[in-house]
Amino acid sequence: MINYTIEKGTREELNYIDDEIIKYNSEKVPFLQEPSFISINRVMKDDEGNIIAGIIGLLYCWKCLYIDILWVKEEYRKEGYGSILLKEVENVAKEQGCYLVHLDTFDFQAKDFYIKQGYEIFGELSDCPINHTRYFMKKNL
Repeated sequence: MINYTIEKGTREELNYIDDEIIKYNSEKVPFLQEPSFISINRVMKDDEGNIIAGIIGLLYCWKCLYIDILWVKEEYRKEGYGSILLKEVENVAKEQGCYLVHLDTFDFQAKDFYIKQGYEIFGELSDCPINHTRYFMKKNL
């Protein structure tokens, strides 16, 4: 074994690590899209330009969409805005050949909302955070 040190990485070092895993992955399973990562996001604003909801997603490498964040301001929840944003991003991804969407949510967030949108649970992580469950969900487009 070589001598080594462990330290906090710089932004450049982390970018290098990121680039190397992307290179490795593409050698094992060819990427199906160019560019390899496409941000798909939307914001919803009221008449005064205030953000009332937003969604952040990433279409990556193999035409899979990862939904990172879907947020609706509390007073606008349960009025259909989340569904509208989710469908918008799914449609944009589908137009680019996406066939699979996945995300994660917690028991205190939006599991039931996503189930109503056609998502299914494929994994659970208990006690994350303590006394709660993190759900991993997917939907075939």
